[in-house]
Amino acid sequence: MSCSTPPVAATTSSSQRWGNGLRSAVCRRRAAGNDLRPADRSPYNPSVRSASIVVVAAALLTGVSAAATWWIPRHVVTDDTSRMFDAGVSQVLARDRAGRITALRYDVHLDIPAIVSESINGRLVATFELDDAARPLAFDFAQPADHLRHLDVNDETVEPDLLHGHIVIPQRRLRVGRNVVAFDFIAGNEPLNRHDDFLYSLFVPARASLAIPVFDQPDLKARWRLSLDMPKVWVAVSNGRQSGRADRGERSSLIFDETRPIPTYLFAFAAGRFSIETAERNGRTFRMFHRETDAAKLARNRNAMFELHAQALAWMETYTGITYPFEKFDFVVIPAFQFSGMEHPGAVFYNASAVLLDASATQSQQLTRAIVIAHETAHAWFGDLVTMRWFDDVWMKEVFANFFADRIVGPSFPGMNHALRFFLQHAPSAYDVDRTDGANPIRQTLDNLSDAGSLYGAIIYDKAPIVIRQLELLVGADAFRDGLREYLTSYAFGNASWPELVTLLDRRTPLDLAAWSRAWVSEAGRPRIETRVESADGTIARLTLRQSDLRGRSLLWPQRLDVDAGRRAGVEHWDVTLTGAETVVPNAAGHAAPAWILPSGGGVGYGDFVLDTGSLEALTRDAPAIADPLTRGAAFVTLWESMLEGRVAPSRPRDLLMDALPRERDELLLQLLLDRMRTLFWRFTPADQRLALASRLEPLLRSGLDRATSTSEKAAWFNAIRSVAMTPGTVAWLERVWRRDESVTGLPLAETDESDLAIELAIRNVPDADAILRAQLDRIANPDRHARFAFLTPAASTDPAVRARFFDSLRDARNRTHEAWVIDAMRVLHHPLRASTSAALIQPALALVREIQRTGDIFFPKRWTDATLSGYQSADAAAAVRQFIDTLPRDYPPRLRWVLLSSADPLFRAAQMLKR
Repeated sequence: MSCSTPPVAATTSSSQRWGNGLRSAVCRRRAAGNDLRPADRSPYNPSVRSASIVVVAAALLTGVSAAATWWIPRHVVTDDTSRMFDAGVSQVLARDRAGRITALRYDVHLDIPAIVSESINGRLVATFELDDAARPLAFDFAQPADHLRHLDVNDETVEPDLLHGHIVIPQRRLRVGRNVVAFDFIAGNEPLNRHDDFLYSLFVPARASLAIPVFDQPDLKARWRLSLDMPKVWVAVSNGRQSGRADRGERSSLIFDETRPIPTYLFAFAAGRFSIETAERNGRTFRMFHRETDAAKLARNRNAMFELHAQALAWMETYTGITYPFEKFDFVVIPAFQFSGMEHPGAVFYNASAVLLDASATQSQQLTRAIVIAHETAHAWFGDLVTMRWFDDVWMKEVFANFFADRIVGPSFPGMNHALRFFLQHAPSAYDVDRTDGANPIRQTLDNLSDAGSLYGAIIYDKAPIVIRQLELLVGADAFRDGLREYLTSYAFGNASWPELVTLLDRRTPLDLAAWSRAWVSEAGRPRIETRVESADGTIARLTLRQSDLRGRSLLWPQRLDVDAGRRAGVEHWDVTLTGAETVVPNAAGHAAPAWILPSGGGVGYGDFVLDTGSLEALTRDAPAIADPLTRGAAFVTLWESMLEGRVAPSRPRDLLMDALPRERDELLLQLLLDRMRTLFWRFTPADQRLALASRLEPLLRSGLDRATSTSEKAAWFNAIRSVAMTPGTVAWLERVWRRDESVTGLPLAETDESDLAIELAIRNVPDADAILRAQLDRIANPDRHARFAFLTPAASTDPAVRARFFDSLRDARNRTHEAWVIDAMRVLHHPLRASTSAALIQPALALVREIQRTGDIFFPKRWTDATLSGYQSADAAAAVRQFIDTLPRDYPPRLRWVLLSSADPLFRAAQMLKR
């Protein structure tokens, strides 16, 4: 074998690239004096047929031939065979292992030092049954070779062979039946989120192998036993119950019971200086681990946290007919946690700011907390009990968690319009992606788990619940529930895929669910649904709905619609089922012609609804007067989409919002309108016209604040004022509020409120802005919130050079550890008022997206890109982003390209509208 590696051209086959990589690895070992030939030095002795990956590589270099098939199962011999040991976990590798391994157990021990810079040493013992020992077996451990200190296989020491993040065990060390593999290693820090006095693991979607050696795939569920050695002053929590603790000197050893079968991405632990709150609900003990130092804040939230969990568990047990399937229910509230929540069974993790609310929390924030808790609780059944077989079906666990969370929260908010809440929760954010060139299918193909993080987003979390509701409407609620119950019982503690659920539901309906699934689940985009009205003598002669596929695939999206017709006497509703390209609304003929027709009424349908000219004109004038909140909300969303699609100029929705805001009494809709007004103000109003608009808008918002009667509603109005303030009088008033010279009647401001206000003042370059930032830092008592604000301060600095240096610091992945802080800082850095000085940072920030996907957690790339582009509207900014996307290399990951396109879409539309 030659040690000169040829260049990898674009036309190089995958088998050649695999062979080149192996050749490089072999040459590196030879250069280090570790020749492969002596039998006592390496398992790669060509005379030992059972372990010769080199022989296999030689076969692959000349094409996948019969010479290679002796250790590769026939169902895996494909063109993808060469990727068996590529970086990450390929589907080929995962299927091979899942077909051979059963009865898997992991016994993990970690020695956690008190000093965060010191290494965590670990030992993991994997025990499993192997059905086929005729070929090598790879564990996943994506760390340098020196992190693996010792390897024993079936009581024999084995020299480890590392290949692209895998520890390859030769077949001669394996046996059919029971195998025991023990690793001594240094744990990787990347997914362990280490801080000075606490740490927590986060292994989703396939990051466990960055910390410990495992089979890192969802369809190899294991029973886990964990032990931790850690500082004595710490406490810890994991999936299993803590069954023992031994203290010695300044250290403690903790032992946790073995778990039920769970995959690697759900194994979790947290350890550190946490306080513990305990409560009992419905005979079940809950524990909350937290770091909150504000006693009043803790007392205000404590009962709600336990009640919301208990209610969610009771609802899910009733609906599924299955008792909560795990041994205990603890949850951990973590400052700056990457997600709102993560569903580890027995140890759910939450972002502290999402669940421990300030006294000034809005109704929207209270609702969001309830949904987050219900969502993570529902995962105990959907995701934890039954897990997707492969991450192409990760959407299944998320959609059912979201779908049921929306129903679970109802009793906690008895006065809320929950149909409206469902619609506003999902449709707008799903449209934000589905209208763009970055739209993606709900169910996506996935070759390697290294790309699994890019599957997550609004299509999974928001479009999918709408789609599943359509499925329930078509199948029937009882048949839908019975199908899900059969699914859960049939695959309990195992794995299943979307086709298997479709099969179960298909038995319960005459509909062609495969065809339905293709349009809604397997393809990207949304239907365009046009309203055609033919009238004669003041009555409707014919009302037609026509759907089309703007992507040219001739797709049809079967769905139920609630078509609304508005008249002076009220709103008439027609239940319509779209099945073909054209659907006539039979009940409409002969009725008096209405002022407007809204096919998205009732918030049931999904698509780009193109209103007839008369309806569009009437609704841009009359929408605030519609009595029914759900119909009114559907009208607002449809008009917003009409603006973004270029059918209405931005001035029309702006005038509509100015009219609607003082009249709106539903707090859900009020929040929507305030959010839309902020977007119109910053994104779709020319920069040189904002001050004039602010002079009209600020008094309207101050009036709303004065008029509001609840703390929640006042918080919504105040947050809007703080966001858009530009006139000297309003900015000065906000500064007096921050200095505590004035207060907002009925609205207590917490540390986080004052911190946000200080940053807004700095962005507006008020006198002594940097002194305000320093004073605010001194005010913050909680150490975690203090650290966050210290991180944000340079991004808010009035000095562009300081801001530029801060951005440069983010090029180092170590400075991006607190992802939530980074996203907050990027939004500050790219605020619209900083656009002129920060525009030069757009392309460098976009250039980091690929690395951010590699080094960060699942939502980080999209949130980073959204934050980067959030403050821009100009044609120059749009051109810079378009140039960046158009000149991406051919091998740029397609899903990341979708991320860039969907994040850039608001900028592209704003630049085009402002140009017109």
